[in-house]
Amino acid sequence: MALNLKPISGTANRVIVEPAAAEEKTASGIYIPDTAKEKPSKGTVVSVSDEDSEGKKPTVKVGDVVLYGKYGGTELPIDGKDYLIMRENDIYAVVQ
Repeated sequence: MALNLKPISGTANRVIVEPAAAEEKTASGIYIPDTAKEKPSKGTVVSVSDEDSEGKKPTVKVGDVVLYGKYGGTELPIDGKDYLIMRENDIYAVVQ
């Protein structure tokens, strides 16, 4: 089911990201308890605003896998799933 939510235009370019799942075990096979898991800093863009207040189009697009700060964005729980809404300039890189 597609996310039926779009950031408004005219503020800053906003992006809605679905965070990647946190790692459950290390490369050596040790399981990580929930209390020790780090917040993900990678996710998939699921929605973007059309343009900012200056008329600039966003550079990321739906489907891009992006890297962002661990504590970047505001959490949005929708239909039992967690999303983040953030400014486009909070995104560090697009994974290719």
